[in-house]
Amino acid sequence: MAGKFELKKAKDGQFMFNLKAANGQVILTSERYKAKPSAENGIESVRKNALREGAFERLENARGEPYFILKATNGQEIGRSEYYSSKTSMENGIESVKKNAPEARIEDLTG
Repeated sequence: MAGKFELKKAKDGQFMFNLKAANGQVILTSERYKAKPSAENGIESVRKNALREGAFERLENARGEPYFILKATNGQEIGRSEYYSSKTSMENGIESVKKNAPEARIEDLTG
């Protein structure tokens, strides 16, 4: 089973999506978008950029926990990961995005 994008409405009425791996774990969370078509464009941008060399920026939070940001060619953030316990786990998360994003179906939960 492949991964999926869950497109949904946030509590503030804006749209966002999560990319989930086949096991249901969230591997990437988007920014919030004012309009649904913008969020759908964000999903396409994840698909396009997931396999692009240099698209993933690897960072650490103040507690030293690694995470990554997926960026478009213009440098804009498309989505970010959770915080990981190790760099190895973070790299596995990046590989999961690369593997799942291109073929992931969209599950529209916006109602």
